[in-house]
Amino acid sequence: MQHTYKQNIDAFTSQKIATRSFKAFEKVLYKQAKRVHFKKFGELESVEGKSNSTGIRYRGGNVFWNGLVLRTVIKKNDEYAKSALKNKVKFVRVKREWSKDNYVYYVQLILEGVPPEKSNPSETKQTDCIGKRVGIDIGISTVAVCSENKVILTELAPNVLEISKKIRNIQRAMDRSKRAMNPLKYKEDGTIDSSNKDRWIFSKRYQKKKNQAKEWQRRNKAKRKQDHELLANEILSLSDVLFVETMSFKALQRRAKETEINKNGKCKKKKRFGKTIGHRAPSLLLQIIHRKLTYKNKRLNKVNTTRIKASQYNHITDTYEKKKLHQRWNDFGDFQIQRDLYSAFLLMNCKENGEEIEKSLCEQGFPTFKILHDVEIQRVKKMKTPPISMGV
Repeated sequence: MQHTYKQNIDAFTSQKIATRSFKAFEKVLYKQAKRVHFKKFGELESVEGKSNSTGIRYRGGNVFWNGLVLRTVIKKNDEYAKSALKNKVKFVRVKREWSKDNYVYYVQLILEGVPPEKSNPSETKQTDCIGKRVGIDIGISTVAVCSENKVILTELAPNVLEISKKIRNIQRAMDRSKRAMNPLKYKEDGTIDSSNKDRWIFSKRYQKKKNQAKEWQRRNKAKRKQDHELLANEILSLSDVLFVETMSFKALQRRAKETEINKNGKCKKKKRFGKTIGHRAPSLLLQIIHRKLTYKNKRLNKVNTTRIKASQYNHITDTYEKKKLHQRWNDFGDFQIQRDLYSAFLLMNCKENGEEIEKSLCEQGFPTFKILHDVEIQRVKKMKTPPISMGV
């Protein structure tokens, strides 16, 4: 393909595209995926080079590519960009994103080294948190954080749900328009007739709705990432020694294998948590925290879930009690503790090997945790619609 379009694509850019294609086939070869998903015409959103010496290059504020000279715009008061550009440019990526009713093109520079810190005069560095522990109990839609000075129980990406409803309504309108314009492409039961090879016909209304869906999906993605970045900064302000359970969110996305029958004799749905994980992206939060920790030569400490069993352990009686998923509170007789916050508290007090919980640390820090826990629960109760999974 590069020889056919050599006037538009240089050799190094085509090699990078070929590498991306081979990685998709490689996952199938090594049983990491079941099939290869091909990009449709117009779905390739970015191209990049292999170095900054040939192909797509960045020089003196301009991008050079196959005779093209693309002028880049950097804001005069953007001190962060000016500090970042002092580092060596490894390679250049040209990316496009849909914005409102057309495509906007960006240049992404992949730089060497550690990104500069953003200075904010209104914030002071918290030196008293250095070396202290923080436990993170992350779920599919909520996260509980526990430190010696603060506990947090919050929803993941709280600004995403409202946007998702708008996207769903637009997609329904698109489906109605597509069915009205292509009645012969569907069977009587409403499914697509694969034997009909006629071309699909899309109305102007459909194209307009499709562009609206693109715009809302872009906003959805930006809001989700912004919420995660803010939450990651808040967590890292508590400490840089973080403990979190090992979680396989990909396994939670899969449909259930076994078929279960409910009381009415009907089969239960095999859907699990795929849609919620897609909305909230809990794994993205952990990736952002891990990336920020690597800048400080730190790492996110993973705790062995099967050995710790934070949701079952009781440090007062030193026993394990298995609870059902709908049980959101731990009963200690005279008082109750929210399940996720208590799990975060136990993770904060686990040993360095990630295999055991330090009971002495739990007993020492539990009175303070109980006070912080009650304050946080009162804050959550004042929310308009707290998530059901919090049990508040």
